[in-house]
Amino acid sequence: MADHQHRLSHPYRITSGDGFQLHQIDPGSTDHTQISDKHAAEAALANGVERMAELQDKLYAQDRWALLLVFQAMDAAGKDGTIKHVMSGVNPQGCQVSSFKAPSALDLDHDYLWRANQCLPERGRIGIFNRSYYEETLVVRVHPELLARQTIPEVLVGHDIWQHRFRDIRHYEDYLSRNGVVVRKFFLHVSKQEQKRRFLERLENPEKNWKFSAADIRERAHWDAYMEAYEQMIRHTASEHSPWYVVPADHKWFTRLVVADAVIDALESLHLGYPTVNDQARRALAEAHQQLLNE
Repeated sequence: MADHQHRLSHPYRITSGDGFQLHQIDPGSTDHTQISDKHAAEAALANGVERMAELQDKLYAQDRWALLLVFQAMDAAGKDGTIKHVMSGVNPQGCQVSSFKAPSALDLDHDYLWRANQCLPERGRIGIFNRSYYEETLVVRVHPELLARQTIPEVLVGHDIWQHRFRDIRHYEDYLSRNGVVVRKFFLHVSKQEQKRRFLERLENPEKNWKFSAADIRERAHWDAYMEAYEQMIRHTASEHSPWYVVPADHKWFTRLVVADAVIDALESLHLGYPTVNDQARRALAEAHQQLLNE
């Protein structure tokens, strides 16, 4: 993967939402890379996965930091495939994936961050959120009638609720970063045309029928509202310590390379290393070594 000064992911990294506009990033872009074919991309990703595995092993052994990866996207943007391919070399003991569907009755009896808080990664581990607490500023914003299901006191539900939620999330991610949880957030930016192509593929290929839901078409009808919600989300919650990566998603091979590069960048920034052994422990190791030799 690229060195720190020329990382593939950096052009798509948003650390301040001031002036951000979603249309500035082309979903079909494959810029900032010399790779132009699928085979070369697969080789580059394999190298990245190998590097990630090395870093994750040190993260697990050091047991000081945790890494939280948040994935948001429209349907068929490739979240599942990206997670599958990018994290393919990571030790399962050091990684956990949480998928956030519609909230349960138990979830609705708590604040909206409650269920996400139950799934945060332990120190030494990588946690992946396939959708997340950001749904509360996306689907709930596009469908405000869902707020009624949350039984929030009416006095607290006003026109400024979205600004309150953005502020809550910023403070929440500040809190996580101050406690050793490194947050990296990915919006896989697929075009409406490419989503249509992928939906048709799912409908026309019997082996992919299971991936399609009628709800996908209903949500597609709200495309413009979702794009506005995503833009506001990124604009109000991007920060230096918890950046968004707006990743072009029309070409899956490129999406995976950018995400892998961003994860490697985050891990390398922690200057990870294996724990050192003190003199007392070193003497104990030497004794154990000698005992084994003497058997």
